[in-house]
Amino acid sequence: MNEAAQRIWHPIASSTDLPFRHTYHGQLLGREFAVWRADDGYVNVWENRCLHRGVRLSIGINDGTELKCQYHGWRYANRTAGCTYIPAHPADAPARTICNQTYPAIERYGLIWSAEAPVGELAYIEVLSGSAVFPLRGIAVNAPAKLVMQKLVTYQFQPSGQIKGQTATSQLLSSSDDSCHLAATDGAHSTTAVFFVQPVDAGRSVIRGVLAETPADDLKRPVLYHHNQLLTALREQVEQEFSTLPQPAPFAPVIAPPSAPTLPDIDFDSPSPRGRSAPLRVQVSKKWMTALDIAAFDLVSITGQLPTYQPGAHIDVHMPNGLIRQYSLTNGPGETDKYTIAVKREAASGGGSLCMHGQVREGDVLAISEPRNNFPLRRDAIQTVFVAGGIGITPLLAMSRTLHHSGLPQTLHYFTQSRDHIAFPEILGTMAATVQHHLNLSPEETAGQLRGILESYKPAMHLYVCGPGPMLEATRKIADDLGWPEPAVHFEYFKNTNEIDDSSQFEINLARSAMTLQVAAGKTILETLRENGIELPSSCEQGACGTCVVDILEGEPEHHDVFLSDGEKQSGKRLMTCVSRAKSNRLVLDI
Repeated sequence: MNEAAQRIWHPIASSTDLPFRHTYHGQLLGREFAVWRADDGYVNVWENRCLHRGVRLSIGINDGTELKCQYHGWRYANRTAGCTYIPAHPADAPARTICNQTYPAIERYGLIWSAEAPVGELAYIEVLSGSAVFPLRGIAVNAPAKLVMQKLVTYQFQPSGQIKGQTATSQLLSSSDDSCHLAATDGAHSTTAVFFVQPVDAGRSVIRGVLAETPADDLKRPVLYHHNQLLTALREQVEQEFSTLPQPAPFAPVIAPPSAPTLPDIDFDSPSPRGRSAPLRVQVSKKWMTALDIAAFDLVSITGQLPTYQPGAHIDVHMPNGLIRQYSLTNGPGETDKYTIAVKREAASGGGSLCMHGQVREGDVLAISEPRNNFPLRRDAIQTVFVAGGIGITPLLAMSRTLHHSGLPQTLHYFTQSRDHIAFPEILGTMAATVQHHLNLSPEETAGQLRGILESYKPAMHLYVCGPGPMLEATRKIADDLGWPEPAVHFEYFKNTNEIDDSSQFEINLARSAMTLQVAAGKTILETLRENGIELPSSCEQGACGTCVVDILEGEPEHHDVFLSDGEKQSGKRLMTCVSRAKSNRLVLDI
C-alpha cells in the first residue's frame, strides 16, 4: 500500500449518502468504515467492526445518538465511539478501554472526506467554495485510481443549461493524482465540474463528481441522468482495459487492537492532592441558574474529545480554592461535545458549592477527572422507576433521558419544595408523559407518596433513587417492606453522614502485591496504601461513591460507608478503603 495515500484526504461518501438514522458502508485503501450522521449533525467515521465479535457496524442501528451492533446489541457513543452498554452485562458500566477506532471526518463540497492519518488541511477548491455545489452519483469502478484518473481528464459532457445538446467542448483546467477540474461549454452555456477518485482498494475505485452550481429544479434529474450515462460508459472502458493488465494484490490494512482514548497531555502546575487524578481541562462555556439555588454548567474540552460516559456517571471537579467535589453528568444520550453538571448552593457549604456559585464564571478553565460510573443504568427492565429528591435529579435525569430516547418504559418521580426548585424544567418538559412532580410535601406525606409509587412491584422492575439521606433511607425501607428485592433497588448518596470511628489499629495483607501493612489509628486504608506506593482510584473519599471499593479474601470488615447495600455488607466480601476498618485483627485484600 502507498503510505503517502494514507496521509491524504479522500472522499469516502456523498453528503446525501448520510441521511439521519442511516449507516453507510465506506471504504478507503482496503479499509472498511461505518459512517453515520448523529442527530446533532456530527459525522462519525469508525472502524467497521464491533469490538465484541467483529460484526460490521455498517449494518448496525443508528438511533441518532448511539450506534448499536445488530449481533449482540453493544452500543457505541456519538463522537467518542466508546461502548456505552453491553446487554449481556446490563448491571455494569463498560470500561473506557472498550472504544472503537475513529477516523477524522470533514464535510465539504457536498462530500464526506476522511483519511487514515491525514497531514494538513483539506485542500481549498475555490470553484467549489460556494454553497450551491451539486454532487453527482458516485460511480464504482473495478480498476485502480490511477487508471481511472487517466481517463477522467478526457471526460466530455454537456453544460447543465444545454443538457440535451451534443456540441459541447470540455476543457481540462487542472489535474492531480486524484482529482481533475473540467469546464464544459456549449454556446452561452458553461458548467464547471471537479472529479475526485476515491481509492477503495488496489483494484477498485469510486468516481465522485461535484458540479460548481446546482441546476434548476427541472434540470436536476436530467443532469444526473446525463452524467450517470457518460460515467458508466467511461467505467466500462476503464474496466475493459484493466482486465487485460496484471491484477494487483488487495490492500491489507492493519487492524489495531482497541485501546483507551488518549487523554490531552496538558501540564498543570498544581499536582492533584493525594494522588487524585484530574487529567482533563475543560472550559465553562455556559453557566446559568436552572432552579432556585441550583447553578448548571456546560463544560467543553480545551483539547481533544471528552471521554465516553454512561448514564449515572460523575466527575471530580478540582476547584480554584483547592477543594474537590463530585458532580453527576446530566447529559442525554449522544451529548458528547460537553459535560453538563448542576450544583446546589448549600447553606452549610464546606466551600465547594460556594466556590462553584460565586467564583467560577463562564470562560474559566477547570481541571476534572474522567467520568466514573458506580451507579450504572440497566436497560433491560420491564419498568424503571426513578425517585429523585432535590438535586438528586442530576444522575437520574441522564438515565431517564436515555430510556426516553429509546422508548423504554419508565416513570420519573421528582420531589421538590416548590416549582422554583425544579432543575432543568425545559428538559423535563420534553418527557412530560413520564415525569410526575411531587411538591412541598412533609416527610409523612412523602412516605405516603412513596408507598403508592412502589406498591406494585413486578419481577424485572428496577428502582433508582437519589436525593437527601433521609429520603433515601425512607425509600429503601419502604421498597423492602413492599417486597422489592435488594438487587432491584439502586441508590446513590451524595454524602456520607455516618459517624466514623477511626480509633482502631489493624493489619492488612495485600494478596497480589505480597505486602503486609499496618493501618494506624486516625489513618484510612486508602491513605496507608498510598503512603506505601499503592495507588488506588478514588473520588469522594467519604464512602459514598464506591470508586475505591476492593474485595476481601479474609477477615471481618467494619463498614462505615453508604455505598454498599445491606446484603453486600453482611456478606463481608467488599469494603470501601476510604472509610471502612476491620473488626478482626487482620484483613486480606485482593490488591
